[in-house]
Amino acid sequence: MEKQTAVALVLLSVLCGIASHGVDAQYYWTTATATFYGGGDGSGTMGGACGYGNLYSSGYGINNAALSTALFNDGAMCGACYTIYCDTGRSRMCKPGTQITMWIKGSNTNWLAMSRNWGANWQSNAFLNGQRLSFRVRLDDGREATASDVAPSNWWFGATYTSWVNFY
Repeated sequence: MEKQTAVALVLLSVLCGIASHGVDAQYYWTTATATFYGGGDGSGTMGGACGYGNLYSSGYGINNAALSTALFNDGAMCGACYTIYCDTGRSRMCKPGTQITMWIKGSNTNWLAMSRNWGANWQSNAFLNGQRLSFRVRLDDGREATASDVAPSNWWFGATYTSWVNFY
């Protein structure tokens, strides 16, 4: 009887330790970074390393993030849930309700509002071929930056053009 009681107490201690660890885990935060992967249309999220298939078509849309190799743990973490929040003390990029307004101007047009395609990709449906392109950005605090004639008149889609205009 004493042996059974001792085994029961050890088992109870182990189970309480596991239960306690589970409760503590929900309050434990680790600093990390996350990134969206794939295209704005969900391409790139079609399979994933866990083998769940097309997450975009399964109803998750583009609400996916990639795990690092350490967190992925050779697939042992497939199906695990993570709560992600933006640490506003470490980044100015996670202000709730941030409004960014962007315009484009061809050398033969006025300023035209652009719309966000996805992420940091903006678009305009205006026909601007053969025109030099300028861009203007306004942040939610009212600051504006204008990059004039960033792209030459012979610009093309998919090319990258650089401006040194920035917010300070």
